[in-house]
Amino acid sequence: MTPAVESPVAAALVGLPVATIVCLFDLDGVLTATATVHAAAWQEMFDSYLKSRAQRLGTPFVAFDPATDYDTYVDGKSRPMGPPPFWPRGGIELPVGGPDDLSGAETITALGETKNEIPLRRIRHDGVQAYAGSVRYVRAVRMVGLRTAVVSSSANCAQILAAAGIAEMFEIHIDGLSLRAEGMAGKPEPDSYLAAARALGVAPGPAAVFEDAIAGVQAGRAGRFGYVVGVDRVGQSPALRAAGADIVVTDPAELLERR
Repeated sequence: MTPAVESPVAAALVGLPVATIVCLFDLDGVLTATATVHAAAWQEMFDSYLKSRAQRLGTPFVAFDPATDYDTYVDGKSRPMGPPPFWPRGGIELPVGGPDDLSGAETITALGETKNEIPLRRIRHDGVQAYAGSVRYVRAVRMVGLRTAVVSSSANCAQILAAAGIAEMFEIHIDGLSLRAEGMAGKPEPDSYLAAARALGVAPGPAAVFEDAIAGVQAGRAGRFGYVVGVDRVGQSPALRAAGADIVVTDPAELLERR
């Protein structure tokens, strides 16, 4: 960890309020270009299950929409698969199940584990790209002495950070495995961000949250964090502002130009 700079305006050097001492970053869509990988993984899992279910019940197959359904029911939300029922648009309700469910069991937990295997396969095959602007920004944040953590709903957070070559840039990460182990609610509840702040020994006030998902911005605002940065990579700036973002940028590196 870069030694802290003894300056009351260190955060201002990276475009943040002067009281900021900690930066909490979402992973997919903020640090790494893996949101599309996860969206494709959800579509692959959903469509495989929905086709099998339709054939078994003799009902029409309705495909998972990787744009509408992903944004509405999945993106940034807790696992497994967001709030029940399993897929509201399809009117399908499944039991939550538990960690001992066998592969192929018709439970939310078992299907979620099936989904988690897909991005790992894709990551091993294709690798992971970190956004160059985000990497530059995190380096600048560390250079001025601010502390850093990753807060993600993904159970694959550690593998993604390692594959992108940026794991050493963060002191801790709170992820989907942490949520499960600690029984925490996922985004849009603030639990995961609050846990990261506690782990770094700070209150929410001097912490800045960086999020590209509506649910994540809502979590940052609900947790009363000092500053919430919306990262708009897909053209949803108005929605991010409406959810509570203090500022919206297309890449965190833009904040370096606002000093």
